[in-house]
Amino acid sequence: MTAAGNHQASRPVGRRLERAGIRDVAAAAGVSITTVSDALNGKGRLPDATRRHVREVADRLGYRPSAAARTLRTGRSGLIGLTVTTYGEEPFTFTEFAYFAEMARAATSAALARGYALVILPASSRHDVWGNVALDGTVVIDPSDQDPVVTELLRQGVPVVSDGRPAGSLPVHAWVDNDHEEAVLGILDHLAAAGARRIGLLTGTSTDTYTRLSTTAYLEWCERVGQEPVYEAYPAHDPCAGAVAADRLLARPDRPDAVYGLFDPNGTDLLSAARRYGLRVPDDLLLVCCSESGGYAGTDPPITTLSLQPRRIGTAVVQLLIDAIEGIGPAHPVQQVMPTELIVRASSQPRAHRATVSPPRGPAHAGQDTPRGPTEQ
Repeated sequence: MTAAGNHQASRPVGRRLERAGIRDVAAAAGVSITTVSDALNGKGRLPDATRRHVREVADRLGYRPSAAARTLRTGRSGLIGLTVTTYGEEPFTFTEFAYFAEMARAATSAALARGYALVILPASSRHDVWGNVALDGTVVIDPSDQDPVVTELLRQGVPVVSDGRPAGSLPVHAWVDNDHEEAVLGILDHLAAAGARRIGLLTGTSTDTYTRLSTTAYLEWCERVGQEPVYEAYPAHDPCAGAVAADRLLARPDRPDAVYGLFDPNGTDLLSAARRYGLRVPDDLLLVCCSESGGYAGTDPPITTLSLQPRRIGTAVVQLLIDAIEGIGPAHPVQQVMPTELIVRASSQPRAHRATVSPPRGPAHAGQDTPRGPTEQ
């Protein structure tokens, strides 16, 4: 082993190699720091040969401009945020739900394709991470009425694009959403055509437009067809509240013979509640829920689901946000409506004969999984 080899071997194993800086590139290339900066940023009047030479030296040394320097130079960090503010200060790990996971995955791919990184942020701007991340813009999913996070971002001049139609008081740069009224009406008509005579709804207590428009569409449909509304509302961010609400719905004296659940876990919540009450799906109870989870294809029976097309929405909101950041596109707010897809499975297939809508039975196994009564909260 040579003396040089002995010297290199004597370095501490865990020592971190120093990153090459712009001065190192300038020294190795035999040019000034200004020339390096102009060559790497496409500025100045430099010969093409000089630009190629500087870039080759920078690549060989592994030089990368710092994020702080880029922010100072361009006024942009290359970071865009993604968050769900629907439930305010309530803890909500939204990436555990299929819709948000699919949407975030598509949004990440769209951001990377245009040279940006996507940062998943907590639901509240009170967390320290919000103050420590320099964001060029933010995607906010299902903002509530007079959303304080959106209001503060807009006050700071940070572009905001909404996944979900915001209230009129939130002047976001753009929004992408589904036609929730049309989707709900289509599901209710589908259930009625399958033999349902009294359709119920599991909905939420939040003020976001998805929940509000879907619930309003249900109530208007009931009025149009002459059915008394049968629904239960619960805080959708609480993973246990959905099962309790499903039990309340099936324990009502006016128990429905079909139910549409607005949220991802509602299918399994309702299926479990139906079994506890000795109700057969779809013979005694038709079920549909809004979910992107492929797991509903394997339940017993498979459950019909409404897809809101989160991948298309995730791609669209990021494209619109980056356009706003870079000053591309129309000056007026952009509004895009995405189609939904009803994936029909056995849980809502037409019945051979109409089931009799009768008062609820008690739980199938006394003393086990006893649901709360209809008046319990």
